[in-house]
Amino acid sequence: MLLDVSGKTALVTGSTQGIGLTIATALARSGARVAVNGRKPATVDEVVAKIRAEVDGAEVVAAPADVTTEEGAEQIAAVLPGVDILVNNLGIFGATPPLEITDDEWRRYFEVNVLAAVRLIRRYLPGMVGRGWGRIQNIASDSAIVIPAEMIHYGTSKTALLAVSRGFAKEAAGTGVTVNSVIAGPTHTGGVEDFVYQLVDKDLPWEEAQREFMLKHRPQSLLQRLIEPEEIANMVVYLSSPQASATTGAAVRVDGGYVDSIVP
Repeated sequence: MLLDVSGKTALVTGSTQGIGLTIATALARSGARVAVNGRKPATVDEVVAKIRAEVDGAEVVAAPADVTTEEGAEQIAAVLPGVDILVNNLGIFGATPPLEITDDEWRRYFEVNVLAAVRLIRRYLPGMVGRGWGRIQNIASDSAIVIPAEMIHYGTSKTALLAVSRGFAKEAAGTGVTVNSVIAGPTHTGGVEDFVYQLVDKDLPWEEAQREFMLKHRPQSLLQRLIEPEEIANMVVYLSSPQASATTGAAVRVDGGYVDSIVP
């Protein structure tokens, strides 16, 4: 299957590293004009140059801004008045004992993981509807369904993101615009390596640390390994393509079988 999104403009939030960077690169490979987003202009410029070097003929633009603020959303809109593909990837996570999560931390997780996505959907969905085509994807997590005891605030924010996706899919019903969430399972990124070492012996070599983490903290994974970012990006590119026109309002799993359910 040829997944071609040529002629489409894509914005991937939080795309200077990890899953976001991999998604942005994969969309560029599939022909999209891709906007790279991060808070630091210098870092964004470096990533833009990196993707251009890796993908022949890639059209990549810099869109530096803190999208967790209204001011940041305005900065993005100045660079990108309209987009065809919006991937709300930006998110924060971390382990905190449940009774030690403060009100401020609860608010911060909601602001970053939920409201930032809502704000950009509100901004770009009307244009997509007017053009009769668009793709919105919110990067969620298995933690939205299997709430981890060590990071309830994170899991709760991702559960909310599933509801956001379903609700806006209803708002876009019959317009040619699809809205979905992607439930990513435990994925191998630099940030996740740091997280793993919060929970296992810091002196263990990475392969041993990963195995111990999966055995003790994610034993229900059917892959029994961390997912690679490219595996998440493959699903995002598909959902961004014309071939995914009948998939909307869905929570699509790329979780390695982590969620113990026979339905999405």
